[in-house]
Amino acid sequence: MPINVISAGIATTIQDLGRPGYYHLGIPMGGAMDRLALRTANLLVGNDEGAAGLESVFVGPELEFTRDATVAVCGAELPPKVDGEPRETWTAFPVKAGQVLSFDFLKSGARAYIAISGGINTQPKLGSRSTYAIGALGGIDGRAVQPGDTLPLGNAVKAVRAGLSVPAALRRAPSSPAELRVLPGLYWHRITEQAQNGFFEDTWKVANEADRMGYRFQGGRKLEFVEREQPFGAGADPSNITDACYPYGSVQVPSGTEPIVLHRDAVSGGGYFMIGTVISADMDLIGQLQPHTPVRFVRVDMEAALAARKDRAATMSAIREALS
Repeated sequence: MPINVISAGIATTIQDLGRPGYYHLGIPMGGAMDRLALRTANLLVGNDEGAAGLESVFVGPELEFTRDATVAVCGAELPPKVDGEPRETWTAFPVKAGQVLSFDFLKSGARAYIAISGGINTQPKLGSRSTYAIGALGGIDGRAVQPGDTLPLGNAVKAVRAGLSVPAALRRAPSSPAELRVLPGLYWHRITEQAQNGFFEDTWKVANEADRMGYRFQGGRKLEFVEREQPFGAGADPSNITDACYPYGSVQVPSGTEPIVLHRDAVSGGGYFMIGTVISADMDLIGQLQPHTPVRFVRVDMEAALAARKDRAATMSAIREALS
């Protein structure tokens, strides 16, 4: 039995862990921007960690259930309600057939992940149910959720007890100011030493242009480029390069003014230089940053980046153990 969508909130999409393997064809991996939050929500309701759930931005949907289910909401502090009665985030709770799940006002973070026992069972495209709207893949007919939609559910994998909850110490959230660790990249030499230092010394703020493709940052000093003769095939702006591949987390700075961190639905290449790359362990945090949030970029080396990835894996293991 499906779930009926009464209202869709803002930019509510179906997401799982994405469709790796097609980036060389220009199709991004996509999937949940905060993967730890989606994995955790799925564990709370007895799903496989990669099951499809809902990603809601700032405002949650209103959903009518036509069968009994277990629900969990992780990531942003977007308080859920069942028939108007408050429920806890990061905690499994039951919703009965005929009841309505809705949400109160956002308290912190940006993206909430709603997992439902059995998972959302739409038709996969290229191995994933994740919505990639630009390519019309996944989701519901390749688009975000809309009022009047019905969301099919799979069969629940295992029963879990209501009230199962993630310990507060394992509920990762951005600090203030948020810190994003960056590994300088192949084009680091394109800016002056003063600009290199200034990028990490300045406090930036998340701009209004912040979505699944990328996050723009404002407020820091303009970067100074090392003078050179532009190579054949590059544009006239000093920040232009001959087209190159973009890894996830790439930090572009068009014209040296406003850094853009590429995220899950980003393009795979282009003609802007990359000052570096946000490490994989911090990519989830970006998805929880609201516009105007202060941010500091922190320079790290490969050893620190690998250690951070190991720590993040340990956090996920601790969550699995706590919920087992």
